Amino acid sequence: MPNEQKYILGAIAGDIIGSSYEFNNVKSLDFELFTNDTYFTDDSVLTIATMHAILHQTDYALSYRRFGRAYPHRGYGGHFRAWMYADDPKPYNSWGNGSAMWASPIGWACDTIDDALAGAKKSAEVTHNHPEGVKGAQAAVAAVYLARTGKSKDEIKRFIVDKFGYDLDRTIDEIRPAYDFDVSCQGSVPEAIIAFLESVDFENAIRLAVSLGGDSDTIAAIAGGIAEAFYQVIPEDIANFVQVLLGPDLMQDVVAPFSEKYRK
Repeated sequence: MPNEQKYILGAIAGDIIGSSYEFNNVKSLDFELFTNDTYFTDDSVLTIATMHAILHQTDYALSYRRFGRAYPHRGYGGHFRAWMYADDPKPYNSWGNGSAMWASPIGWACDTIDDALAGAKKSAEVTHNHPEGVKGAQAAVAAVYLARTGKSKDEIKRFIVDKFGYDLDRTIDEIRPAYDFDVSCQGSVPEAIIAFLESVDFENAIRLAVSLGGDSDTIAAIAGGIAEAFYQVIPEDIANFVQVLLGPDLMQDVVAPFSEKYRK
C-alpha cells in the first residue's frame, strides 16, 4: 500500500497543519502547510489516545489522562487540564469541540452507524457530557463512518442535517469573513464538515478548514479525519512529515497497529 494510504493520519495531519495558524489566523487558501511553528497539539495526542483505548479496549478516560500527562504541554484547555490531573475526575458538562476533534478513530473501528454513534457518545461523556458536546462528537464520527463506507457527500450531508440539525447549506466563502475563534462544538463542527463537503481532495479540505480562521487546528483535525475516510489518500509529503513529527513511539506503538487493524 502506498505510504500515504498506509496509516490513519487524517485528523492528526489536520491538527499539525492548523497548529501554525490557531493564534495567527490566515483567511486564505494560500498558506504554507508547514512552518517553523508547526507541531502536534492536544488534538493529535487525544486522537492517538482514542486509538489506544480502542486497540486495547481500555476506558477512554484512562487513556486520555495517560496520554495527556505523557504530553503535558500541548495546548489543553483549562477544564480538561484540571480533569486530567484530578484525583477523582468527573465529567464537567463541556460543549467544547474537544469531544469532536479526538473522536475520528471511532469511525474507522465500528461496523455499523449505531455502533459509531454509541462509541462517540461514550468517548465524549467522560468529559464533554453536555448534549452539544455529545452531538458534536457523534456528528464527526458519523461523517467519518459514512465516508469510510462509501457514502456520497450528498448522503453524508443529508444524514448529518437530519440527525443533528446542523446548517450545512452555507459555503466557506460565506462563513469566512465574519468567522471568529469559537471552541464550541456547535460553532465549529458544522464548519469543519462544510470544509470537507466543499473540498476536492484531502489537502484542499485542510486548506478550506484552516482558511476559516478561529480554532484552526481543531477545525482542520475534524475536517481532515472525514476527508481521509472519504478520499482514502493523504499526499505523501504530508504523511511523511506527520510521521516524522510524531516520532517512532507514537507511530509504532499506537498509530501503526491501529491502522493495520482498522484500515481495511
